[in-house]
Amino acid sequence: MDQPHAVLVASPGLGHLIPILELGNRLSSVLKIHVTILAVTSGSSPIETEAIRAAVARGTCEVRELPSIDIDHSPDATVPTKIIEMMRATKTKTAVQDAVKSMNRKPTVMIVDIFGTGLMSIADDIGVNATYVYVPSHAWFLAVVVYTPVLDRVVEGEYTDIKEPMKIPGCRPVGPDELMETMLDRSNPQYRECMRCCMEIPMSHGVLVNTWEELQGNTLSALTEDGELSRVMKAPVYGIGPIVRSSGPTEKADNILEWLDKQPDKSVVFVCLGSGGTLSLEQTMELAYGLDLSGQRFLWVLRRPTSYLGASSTDDDQVSAGLPEGFLDRTRGMGLVVTQWAPQVEILSHGSIGGFLSHCGWSSVLESLTKGVPIVAWPLYAEQWMNATLLTEDIGVAVRTSELPSKRVIGREEVATLVRKIMVEEDEEGQKVRAKAEEVRASSERAWAQGGSSYRSLFEWAKQCRLVS
Repeated sequence: MDQPHAVLVASPGLGHLIPILELGNRLSSVLKIHVTILAVTSGSSPIETEAIRAAVARGTCEVRELPSIDIDHSPDATVPTKIIEMMRATKTKTAVQDAVKSMNRKPTVMIVDIFGTGLMSIADDIGVNATYVYVPSHAWFLAVVVYTPVLDRVVEGEYTDIKEPMKIPGCRPVGPDELMETMLDRSNPQYRECMRCCMEIPMSHGVLVNTWEELQGNTLSALTEDGELSRVMKAPVYGIGPIVRSSGPTEKADNILEWLDKQPDKSVVFVCLGSGGTLSLEQTMELAYGLDLSGQRFLWVLRRPTSYLGASSTDDDQVSAGLPEGFLDRTRGMGLVVTQWAPQVEILSHGSIGGFLSHCGWSSVLESLTKGVPIVAWPLYAEQWMNATLLTEDIGVAVRTSELPSKRVIGREEVATLVRKIMVEEDEEGQKVRAKAEEVRASSERAWAQGGSSYRSLFEWAKQCRLVS
């Protein structure tokens, strides 16, 4: 009998590619099924190419890179709009259909990400029995996404003009400062494109979401048990998290790990705002002063400030020029500033790391929580604003800035206070956050132990779509 076969389709962008690669690895290694990943890449990212190369070398999945499709986007098209348009063009140009039809072993199940929901309509054409959506975020995000078409019908004007948080049945309400970027302007074409995706998710045979029962049991229940939200959701929901990146090669980062080896346990705050996390020159300066003022050791992965227009000879020169005069000399021994790629999973796994100042992308959040590392929430865009609220007010593993960093410059004193709170302060809040982070780490391990909630949920899904008996 042929080994069961699932095909996964990844949208362009590292933040969409890596979650699909890691999901494929988990399905292959736990369910012992054949997995093929079709990666729709941007065509110009060496980081995407490296991620695919590493996944191929791991050997758990077959990975095929689909050629990027040139599209004449409107000049003001946002990134989400461009990605959705690319995925719909992939369907029109039959790239996915052709790839599947060329396979010797035909898949019976297709999984797409949230930007690829338009591909579900090709299921009959390529001969798959069931289509699923993978949401590599949390259950509250999924709840807001699938309930947005209801809000679209009942809310007049812009969501941002509403003073009271909008109610999501059975879940935490969503306020103006937690709205996803795609919801901020209902006249923008990206809102309509994303609305189509929101309406297509319940048309799937089910949704896999990167969270787990102990972390978000109430929200998962609202999505799955009989009630208003589950009637909107329609499709079954499976909490199968945490699925995070495994450790990879670190040869390019020996200097970072050697420096960490010399630091005391839990003494270093790791500062990294993601692959797209750039700050203004003024905010970079204040963050630097704040790290210095905190008196804590730090490892800072620094991008060139957005407003720095110097014509230095190298990127490193430009980055350094965005720091306060004398900062590197003054913090020598206490801090390490790096401008190259840094192995985030390995860094967060290191015993010297005691805190993480993060943009709150969900992948980064899970990489931190599965290691028991508390967070300073510094959300920048997309769903990161709601992630920050979830981490601070619901789960209790983070502290956050008094206002969104996208709305004003966060001053050095506030930076120093937040860093000290998760690293050393013995006040009640700091102690609770550190203790909760350790508690969540333990629950994440329980979720994937044999018989744990996510382990059971994955096998329940696999039986439903007949990947296992």
